[in-house]
Amino acid sequence: MNSIGQQFLNQTKHSNLDPSDQYLGKPQPPIQLKFDENQPVIKLTKPSQIINESVDVRKIIEQRKSIRNYSQVPLTVDQLSYLLWCTQGVKEIIQGTATIRNVPSAGARHALETYLLINNVDGITPGLYRFLVLEHSLIPVLLDKDIADKITKACLNQKFVKSSAVTFIWIAVPYRMNWRYGERGYRYLYLDAGHVCQNLYLSAEAINCGTCAIAAFLDDEMNQILGLDGKEAFVIYLATVGTK
Repeated sequence: MNSIGQQFLNQTKHSNLDPSDQYLGKPQPPIQLKFDENQPVIKLTKPSQIINESVDVRKIIEQRKSIRNYSQVPLTVDQLSYLLWCTQGVKEIIQGTATIRNVPSAGARHALETYLLINNVDGITPGLYRFLVLEHSLIPVLLDKDIADKITKACLNQKFVKSSAVTFIWIAVPYRMNWRYGERGYRYLYLDAGHVCQNLYLSAEAINCGTCAIAAFLDDEMNQILGLDGKEAFVIYLATVGTK
């Protein structure tokens, strides 16, 4: 009997796919999840205004490694803005139907959204935030004083989640991908998450910060904390960041 993983690979082969909703002429999903536009947002530094030292790409790639121990020096808002720009920054909007970003995505679907557990960023109250990619802004989600403990526990008590300056939490919105690719789109969600996290590693290294990716977490608990149903949207990957 085939394993669950083997069944997934077999059933998402092109030969086993039904016509996609795009092929059937159904309207595409929005390129960003809705949010309360009456809620105040934190506008981040515009990427064009952030000045970083030039870095050697080869050196950055060779130095890159997972780091779990961080100093208590906070990240600046400029640094956070830079990391968000490098991992999900929108360079161009195409007729309101697609975005060209700083990270590759299958069919430019960009079916990931970014949440942030902020623990130690200058000028930002600790808590859970969502990154609004089209506005390049943050919006508070939950400023519960225990939120870092809850997310750490859901990450199997990996303590560096709480000691990080910020933990990136990427959620997948599968229909944004599956609208074009059908069930095969689930494969691409995980590929896209890898692209995004590698950009975080490299951009963090460029500003003397450390990163550690996290794939070990309790799915249901993480989704519940973020208010996700686990089907239309679910946590797919995390990564901590802190100053070295």
